[in-house]
Amino acid sequence: MNETIEVSLAGGRSYPILLGDGLLGTPDLLDPFTGTQALIVTNAAVARLYLDGTRRSLVGVDQVDVVEIGDGETFKTLNTYATVLDALVENRHNRTTTIIALGGGVAGDVAGFAAATYHRGVGLVQIPTTLLALVDSSVGGKTAVNHPAGKNLIGAFHQPRAVIADVDVLATLPDREFRAGLAEVIKYGVIADAAFFGWLESHVEDLLDRDPRCLVHAIRRSCEIKAAVVADDEREQGRRAILNFGHTFGHAIEAVTGYQRFLHGEAVALGMNMAMDLSVRLGRSSDRDSQRVRTLIERSGLAGQAPTVDEEALLDAMGMDKKVMDGRLRFIVCDGIGGVSVTGDVPEKTLRQAIAHGR
Repeated sequence: MNETIEVSLAGGRSYPILLGDGLLGTPDLLDPFTGTQALIVTNAAVARLYLDGTRRSLVGVDQVDVVEIGDGETFKTLNTYATVLDALVENRHNRTTTIIALGGGVAGDVAGFAAATYHRGVGLVQIPTTLLALVDSSVGGKTAVNHPAGKNLIGAFHQPRAVIADVDVLATLPDREFRAGLAEVIKYGVIADAAFFGWLESHVEDLLDRDPRCLVHAIRRSCEIKAAVVADDEREQGRRAILNFGHTFGHAIEAVTGYQRFLHGEAVALGMNMAMDLSVRLGRSSDRDSQRVRTLIERSGLAGQAPTVDEEALLDAMGMDKKVMDGRLRFIVCDGIGGVSVTGDVPEKTLRQAIAHGR
């Protein structure tokens, strides 16, 4: 069942996504992507489950150090980033070291940002252990930490040397985190593949039951879509912005709730509902498509009310989003399931209606 998906980039920077089951722990699995030193960035819960297997996959590495960071968005900070840098310096890692991100999106983003900046850039390998990280944050080279004013405001583009997508890790993932990851899977169907969205409608219960064949298909197609978009627009100068469908709203929801009430995928699910409502109001999508997205989100166990917050605070947080250009908010709107586009032409009244009614 093991296969390789290639992320094709210019300048010899292409890299593989190794997808399969039972990958982690395979001797020499990581050796082609590392040198003589490696630092594993993980958290305590993931370390108990997968640190030994990761070590077994590093047979040819002379020095392997480990730093454990906190789990959750509240730990995706400059302080945590500094902790990783301190570990690199204290253990005398040089510019040929490789940082290995073992965990979910927080570990991947913090480790990736450290890899982008230590000695002006060192090697990075992503080993995602959540569904959301498997299909989204581990692929594409975005690395960042949060600021109290906004999500992912401090970061850099830094592509990994490889992504190890082992579906076996999902067996230990708590149900809430698994469902949160499905939000990003649904997103790929909305933005790029109507047939995949239809497949999700037919197989969402199988995915919730964690059927291995369905999981592999969903992860493969999600990674294929993201790899194609990243290859076309690595640094988000154009088309890559479509990957942020639902995220302008979702990131603002996370920020105004202090990154504590919602998991990222839960906030994105709420954001997609708002984005679909906005798309309908702008005449870009139909009520039927909006309802299909809302229903699939509900069937995935992601239904829920948006937080009761001051509307002005939410709009203010949206104004700090990275997709603001020349003082104008840009929104990814659905042009019918399977296609989206970017627009900055959104009347404030319409935006407020989408926030109020898209929950």
